[in-house]
Formats: sequence, C-alpha cells, structure tokens
Amino acid sequence: MKILTGVVTSTKMTDTVSVKVSSSWTHPVYKKAVKRSKKYLADNPVGAREGDTVIIREGKPVSRRKRWTITEVKP
Repeated sequence: MKILTGVVTSTKMTDTVSVKVSSSWTHPVYKKAVKRSKKYLADNPVGAREGDTVIIREGKPVSRRKRWTITEVKP
C-alpha cells in the first residue's frame, strides 16, 4: 500500500475530502527544481478539516474516484 502526505483542500463532499499532494524533482537538462502536485479524493473517517496536513493510505475502491483513506491528521 502506498502512503502519501498532503494538505486538505476541500471538504464540501459528504465523508470525502480532496487532498493535494506536492512533490519536487530536478529537471534532467536544466537542473532546476520543479514542483508538481496532484489531487486525490480520500475517505474522511477522522474528521479532517480544510487546511489540515494529513497522511493518506491507499486501499480498496470506495467509489469511482475514491481509493484513499485518511489515517492520521498531523498537528
């Protein structure tokens, strides 16, 4: 199972949150740090709020796009 860390960006859905996961890598030619981000839909049994930093874990599909679950809210 994959485990990622991200920030909750939206809590407008019932029992579901949108989590933005950012990563950076170095461009092979220009040697510049490039930042990329991706959004995941995650189940919210913990009750995380918008702006919280959370740890999400991959699991079985709950719905069409929701395959992640929040395991912990970082302080």
